[in-house]
Amino acid sequence: MPAERKKSVNMDEKETSSFSNKEKERDRDGERRPTSSREKGKEEGKTGGKKDGIKSADDKKRRVEEEKRKKEEKERKKKEEEKQRAEEEQKRKEEEEKRQQEEHEKKLLEEEAKRQKEEEAAQLKEKEEAQQLHQEAWERHQSRKELRGKNQHAQESRPEEAFFSRLDSSLKKNTAFVKKLRTLTEQQRDSLSHDFASLNLSKYIGEAVSSLVEAKLKISDVGCAVHLCSLFHQRYADFAPLLLAAWKRHFEARKEEKSPNVSKLRTDLRFIAELTIVGLFTDKEGLSLIYEQLKNIIGADRETHTHVSVVISFCKHCGDDIAGLVPRRVKSAAEKFNLTFPPSEIINTEKQQPFQNLLREYFTSLTKHLKKDHRELQNIERQNRRILHSKGELSEDRHKQYEEFATCYQKLLANTQSLADLLDENMPDLPQDKTVQEEHGPGIDIFTPGKPGDYELEGGIWEDEDARNFYENLVDLKAFVPAILFKDNEKASQSKDRDENKEIKEGREGKEASTTEELELELEGLDITDDPLELEVADEAESEELAKKLLDEQEQEDEEASTGSHLKLIVDAFIQQLPNCVNRDLIDKAAMDFCMNMNTKSNRRKLVRALFTVPRQRLDLLPFYSRLVATLHPCMSDVAEDLCSMLRGDFRFHVRKKDQINIETKNKTVRFIGELAKFKMFSKTDTLHCLKMLLSDFSHHHIEMACTLLETCGRFLFRSPESHLRTSVLLEQMMRKKQAQHLDARYVTMVENAYYYCNPPPMEKTVRKKRPPLQEYIRKLLYKDLSKVTTEKVLRQMRKLPWQDPDMKSYLICCMVNIWNVKYNSIHCVANLLAGLVAYQEDVGIHVVDGVLEDIRLGMEVNQPKFNQRRISSAKFLGELYNYRMVESAVIFRTLFSFISFGVSPDGSPSPLDPPEHLFRIRLVCTLLDTCGQYFDRGSSKRKLDCFLIYFQRYIWWKKSLEVWTKDHPFPIDIDYMISDMLELLRPKMHLCNSLEEACRQVTELEREVLVKLGLAMEKDGRCSSAMGEGEALDEEDEDDDDEGGAETEEQSGNESEMNEPEEEASSENEEEEREEEEENTDYLTDSNKENETDEENNEVMIRGGGLKHVACAEDDDFIQALDKMMLENLQQRSGEAVKVHQLDVAIPLHLKSQLKKGPAPSCTADTDTDINDTMQFVMLTRKGNKQQFKILNVPLSSHLAANHFNQQQAEQEERMRMKKLTLDINERQEQEDYQEMMQSLAQRPAPANTNRERRPRYQHPKGAPNADLIFKTGGRRR
Repeated sequence: MPAERKKSVNMDEKETSSFSNKEKERDRDGERRPTSSREKGKEEGKTGGKKDGIKSADDKKRRVEEEKRKKEEKERKKKEEEKQRAEEEQKRKEEEEKRQQEEHEKKLLEEEAKRQKEEEAAQLKEKEEAQQLHQEAWERHQSRKELRGKNQHAQESRPEEAFFSRLDSSLKKNTAFVKKLRTLTEQQRDSLSHDFASLNLSKYIGEAVSSLVEAKLKISDVGCAVHLCSLFHQRYADFAPLLLAAWKRHFEARKEEKSPNVSKLRTDLRFIAELTIVGLFTDKEGLSLIYEQLKNIIGADRETHTHVSVVISFCKHCGDDIAGLVPRRVKSAAEKFNLTFPPSEIINTEKQQPFQNLLREYFTSLTKHLKKDHRELQNIERQNRRILHSKGELSEDRHKQYEEFATCYQKLLANTQSLADLLDENMPDLPQDKTVQEEHGPGIDIFTPGKPGDYELEGGIWEDEDARNFYENLVDLKAFVPAILFKDNEKASQSKDRDENKEIKEGREGKEASTTEELELELEGLDITDDPLELEVADEAESEELAKKLLDEQEQEDEEASTGSHLKLIVDAFIQQLPNCVNRDLIDKAAMDFCMNMNTKSNRRKLVRALFTVPRQRLDLLPFYSRLVATLHPCMSDVAEDLCSMLRGDFRFHVRKKDQINIETKNKTVRFIGELAKFKMFSKTDTLHCLKMLLSDFSHHHIEMACTLLETCGRFLFRSPESHLRTSVLLEQMMRKKQAQHLDARYVTMVENAYYYCNPPPMEKTVRKKRPPLQEYIRKLLYKDLSKVTTEKVLRQMRKLPWQDPDMKSYLICCMVNIWNVKYNSIHCVANLLAGLVAYQEDVGIHVVDGVLEDIRLGMEVNQPKFNQRRISSAKFLGELYNYRMVESAVIFRTLFSFISFGVSPDGSPSPLDPPEHLFRIRLVCTLLDTCGQYFDRGSSKRKLDCFLIYFQRYIWWKKSLEVWTKDHPFPIDIDYMISDMLELLRPKMHLCNSLEEACRQVTELEREVLVKLGLAMEKDGRCSSAMGEGEALDEEDEDDDDEGGAETEEQSGNESEMNEPEEEASSENEEEEREEEEENTDYLTDSNKENETDEENNEVMIRGGGLKHVACAEDDDFIQALDKMMLENLQQRSGEAVKVHQLDVAIPLHLKSQLKKGPAPSCTADTDTDINDTMQFVMLTRKGNKQQFKILNVPLSSHLAANHFNQQQAEQEERMRMKKLTLDINERQEQEDYQEMMQSLAQRPAPANTNRERRPRYQHPKGAPNADLIFKTGGRRR
């Protein structure tokens, strides 16, 4: 909605005056000439035409009303449709929300049902386990009770001697049976029982006892051994005493062993406990033996607790009967499911108490041991964390020691938990180390990575969500591609993983272990003057080159042995199209296409070669090629392996060569490595090793390569838990090397950028200010929605705001004044919006303009660089306000002069408001003139701009001549370009000054001319100037006005505000007066009806665009038609008349001049001389009839007329003499200037020229005599 520009007021006044003159002449003609019949007919025709005009006006009015009604009807229907559509949309949204809510509720119900089902299943499983435990306990209790009863009554049921005579007493079978007892198992129970029933072992009881005691049993075999012992006891009376004596001898012999067998001790202790329970031994004999052995085990194991498994096994299998233990699991199952477990009836409570006390003492010592190990483990972890934090890695021995200790601790913890459950005791408190985070510092918690609240998405591994999707969300080719296409490759990869990966991993670990000591020593001191690492030996380099040759030969053989040329053409076309895959979809499609149609070994090698030989200029392809490799990796792992090995070899080659060429290729290699590392195709360990190799020789190209690698994947490595510590150590080492070495400024900037990209400094989150909804809506309209196409819509919304609220109005004015919050390219839209808003709210425009001017002035007073952006925006906004007729040109020029004069010292001394090196005011001037300067091309505004540009050039050359600009620190070239672009746009033919002296001379000449004009104007105002002087001044003004009006268009005439000559002269009188005017803040207000008049007493800026709004009607069209017709007739009548120019200064006839010269000669006396010297002769021209009469008047010199005329003649004579002297002295001045230029060129040696820019051609003086009139633009003398 651009603001409409009005026509010139002068043109309106001319048209109005011509219209009134024509009416007067027509009235006089009507009074002079009598009416005739013909004239009466004309008058009747006119009245009829008027009636027809009235009818046509009525018809037109009806048509307008009809169209208006139709338009309203159409708008009403459109609103109804929009309302209906909105209701349907609302209904659809409600249905969609209802459906989503139902789905959400359904999902919640399903989740609840699933959870309940899982709980029921878990409860059912727990119940089944409890029932099974209950059943096993009763079965074990019943079997033990029955067997105990049989053994206790064995003496009564033993067979007689006659029974043994029927059994087999052969030596062979008996000895074979005794030997079997040494290796008995649970599976031999039936066979051994059958053999025992048929053999007479009365003579082999001793051998059988020895075999049973010395048998290497398992826990599962104890039941079979107890069964056989019961059979022996029930048949042979002397078996139990012999077995008891054998056990005692066996335990006595074990005391002398230094390292007893734990598994044998566990089975033996359970064996004798089971024998006691089943009644084979008496309670006194068996319990004393068990107690003695258990006490010995516990007594010898109070510190190390190596036999804790023996105690746990004893408590688990025999603790319920021997010690009366009820495990916590059994107790909870009995309470939860109301189950009754068998009571401990075999041994009474008094005999069980010593065992309970002994086991609880052992548990107490075990808990003490657990706490001690827990503290020691925390100390080891703390030390390892410190080493990791300072060095970046652990030594192999320390890592192995930590793993072994952690394994032992976990085993001890599990045993303690088992024994606590069996004894129904509580576990001890194991406090966690609270200093973990404090000692670790501000980095990432390595032991609890991804802890919520530490690192969210904005500070995570990836910069944003798009980057995370690009590097993590890959296409699963196995879901789209048939398995047959990569089946062979999958088998090969699996076999390779089984056979080779272990060896490679072991070799790599061995290599790392071999260099661990060196790395630890190196990082421990963080020595800056490290010697370069020995990268690779010559044999390795030769082997790499040989491998490359073999690879190339193999590729050629594969190509030659290809099954056909058709597939080769397809692969070549695919490789040629790879550089065009510049987005995620295209590269994913290419991966799928390659896997579907070209998956052969030779094609994979060809693809690797194509990826490796990517052009060094196409760095944009590296992320997409890496994504291609990562996408193909699940189906073709050899592509990633071959490419990584080739990149690794190329990197080592460049680092080893240490040349200072091919930097683009080096950067391409390290950037490719970084991109593959982010896809986890290139291992983080190898990437950090590459960085460490570069840091070892941190100079020249290695600095650029290291910075490129960090800028590519440094953030990923630093924020990944497994590589964070080592990356941080390498970063610190890089920064220390930067401080210690004297690097170039470019390298310093690169290093700092890379470091702070990986590890940015902590920043406090800004708390967003909460505003009322209406203020948020206003900010949304101005700062987000406003654009070139939405200005009308935003204006309608602005008009609907509650303008009666002063707070809202003041906030909107503040938002418009704070124009720097708007996008720079949308500033003109705010000016457009304000121009439309002023028609309804006039005071808003006044306050906004006042606020903008105040902000510009405040920026010059404060002069802080942080406000530069807002100052530029304010200057552009002021120019746009002029473009939309919100301010006058006087305000623009006053602001421009303030830019080059406010706070500037007249003597050139430094000023805090405008320091010598501060060039921002030049930028402000260029911004303001670029915005609205193209409209200053007519009339007084054109002359004002020309005057300002002269002062502006002096300001620029004054800045250039200061001592702060030297050869090493030259004047900024971008400022020169900005000035030249501005002048080329506004004044392409303007003569530019080449030095400060020339600029000052132009300013002096301009001020002298203005002083002369000001003197003439003062005389004219005082009415004491001569007629000739008045005539010349008026002629000059008329010529200027004619020139302005002749080429002025309607748009341009309304674009700027014309100002009179005294105003222009006063604005450019001299620099001191301008500075005083700027400090006094004198405003020039142009009235909207009289464009050439100023009101110097009014200090307010007139805002155009207010007043009543014009409403079109039919009468206006009729009036305009009649006015045009009248103007056309008037122009046709006046076209034939001769134009008479009113002459104020009449030339004296020649014959009268001769009389004046001859007249005074005869009477040349002393009196006449005194009269002539006291008077001045004037010629008075009179007309009598058709004759002109001349009369000579002697006017005294004391009169104003004569004095002014005499002063004017004297001034003209002095000017002519000055011009004459300048013309005669020009040759001498030219020689002097040439001599000065020569001396200056000899004093200053020419600096090395910039051949990239065209040199400005040097000014060549024209040959021959100079034309003084052309140089000084005097126009010559009258002839």
